[in-house]
Amino acid sequence: MREVTFLQKNAEKWKQVEAFLSTKKSNDPDKLADLFIQLTDDLSYARTFYPRSKTSQYLNSLTAKVHQAIYKSKKERKERFIQFWKVESPLLFYKHRKKIYTSFLIFFVAMLIGVISSAGDTGFVRLILGDSYVNMTLENIDKGDPMAVYKQMNGVEMFLGITFNNIRVSFFAFTAGLLLSFGTAWILFTNGIMLGAFQYFFHFHGLLLESVLVIWIHGTLEISAIIIAGAAGITMGNSILFPGTYTRRHSFAIGAKEGMKMIVSLIPIFITAGFLESFVTRHTDMPVALSLFIILTSAAFVLWYFIFYPGKLIKKMGEQNGNQQN
Repeated sequence: MREVTFLQKNAEKWKQVEAFLSTKKSNDPDKLADLFIQLTDDLSYARTFYPRSKTSQYLNSLTAKVHQAIYKSKKERKERFIQFWKVESPLLFYKHRKKIYTSFLIFFVAMLIGVISSAGDTGFVRLILGDSYVNMTLENIDKGDPMAVYKQMNGVEMFLGITFNNIRVSFFAFTAGLLLSFGTAWILFTNGIMLGAFQYFFHFHGLLLESVLVIWIHGTLEISAIIIAGAAGITMGNSILFPGTYTRRHSFAIGAKEGMKMIVSLIPIFITAGFLESFVTRHTDMPVALSLFIILTSAAFVLWYFIFYPGKLIKKMGEQNGNQQN
């Protein structure tokens, strides 16, 4: 499509966006989210086919205005709190879905490396997990309670400690994105190797299924959140590496803000994972059906909220916009 045709096709829509931003309704989160998606699509197209044109510069500026309008509202309203998890966060997950897939791929490949390395070298597990943990777990296995580590601490103390640590790790994975995404990739890689070695250790002792039924009660949410935190770090890192038509400083400001919002949206996930690990995982003799129910429900929630729901939200917004234009 020639640039002139592209302009003629969309100029009226862009004028309507400018008019909307000047009205009192410009703090409507649903409308702003809809406009933001449309403009980012137009901007992406313009960057691809007219990278140095005034059209790209104009769309860059207009998209930035909508982006600022989405986040500038400081009103303390219940709807605002709900909108953050209902609309804003899912839109960010959709926008950065490729980074989520990248984060998952890094973690998964690292986990496979951890499994293969553990299978090929009996000393690898001790190198990764440490002698003290391995020796303690071997003692628990000999006592007939391989998961006893989850029963040693008081539930409340364990909950506070684990939740704080998980949030700390997620922020660390995010801030490591400042190292041009490579820092975040390294954290994902090392954690993936650790998980792979950890699971192979139990497999070697004939306890793989038992370990999965216990550990993944909390691990499903915990590991998923770490992967999303990795995507947030990559979002910030890539904003420095690939500023597009923005200045590098402006691109970094957007990437850092969006990445931080992705991290904040994970806090309830980490709290839930901490609760499960502290008060539920310790019941290692619970029925298999109940354990599977918790694990599968957690996995279904992760897939729904981070993958399927954002796509449905975008589709719904597109349909609503089409109906309004008709």
